[in-house]
Amino acid sequence: MTSFLRSDRSTPVAIWLSIVAALVLVMVVVGGATRLTDSGLSITEWKPVTGALPPMSDAHWVAEFDKYRQIPQYQLVNRGMSLEEFKVIYWWEWAHRFLGRLVGLVYALPFAYFLVRRQIPKRLILRCVGLLALGGLQGAIGWWMVSSGLADRVSVAPERLMVHLGLAFILFSALIWTALDAWRGEARQPLPSPWSLLALGLMALIFLQILLGALVAGNDAGRVYTDWPLMNGTLFPRDYAGEGIWGTIAHSQGAVQLHHRLLGYVLTVVVIWMAISARRTNYVPPPARRLMMATTHATLLQVVLGIATLVMVAPLWLSMIHQFLAAIVLGLATAFAWRIRRV
Repeated sequence: MTSFLRSDRSTPVAIWLSIVAALVLVMVVVGGATRLTDSGLSITEWKPVTGALPPMSDAHWVAEFDKYRQIPQYQLVNRGMSLEEFKVIYWWEWAHRFLGRLVGLVYALPFAYFLVRRQIPKRLILRCVGLLALGGLQGAIGWWMVSSGLADRVSVAPERLMVHLGLAFILFSALIWTALDAWRGEARQPLPSPWSLLALGLMALIFLQILLGALVAGNDAGRVYTDWPLMNGTLFPRDYAGEGIWGTIAHSQGAVQLHHRLLGYVLTVVVIWMAISARRTNYVPPPARRLMMATTHATLLQVVLGIATLVMVAPLWLSMIHQFLAAIVLGLATAFAWRIRRV
């Protein structure tokens, strides 16, 4: 049995954490589809254990449909929906919740095994416990988000959607960083470089752009102002101002889309500048330089996909690719920030 102190790295632990990160990525994409198909309110209860099984009989399906027909989304938006149509949106939400449960099991069971076998590097144990707690919190926040659309709204609150998606991406990024730490071990000599802060700043900028994207999705703002580079023929949306500052930031369709566009432009300039600078400095070793170039290429592709998603009025397949690539961009930026801190 390996002692915690004998090794600072563990390839099996790194593989396990990478698998969990991949599952979180799949869950994020399915969650995006759930929002875009307005499926998130189809399951009106939160039953972490007993809700794992879908309806198994016609009577169970009718009972679930009856619950859905009590909420405003059905009464004001989907009145007259058939049972078969309800099943479509139900399966999207059920799949999203199933993936959440699967992520929990794939994380918790190997974690317990590796802990008992003393295969987790000692310095990563508390971090892994924190990731487990973060996953549990994400489930609770998911229900907090859904509950916002069951009484007085026909959809979930955009700011709660932003928190839910943001925490998923924090978990995704933390899993990648921890997997890399488990794979390579602790940096013996952290590299003193201004690029460490630049890399973390890039991660923060990408994360902020993802949060703004969540507000776009939460307000269905991707289906308005579908021209580019103008917004309905103007530089500035006419309905920018909402009810107060928070209403403008979180609930105005014009504002959230404009903010998402503007930060996209800023992010494009930043990654291009960082890519050019990385090629000209000795502070960035070749492996980190390659990661920076990959981040830049992925970001530029993401910009093109974002524009295409907009002008095509956010078709489901393209919107899912757009969300998937957002995770890839953040994952590459995370790997770059991790690598730049090491000799």
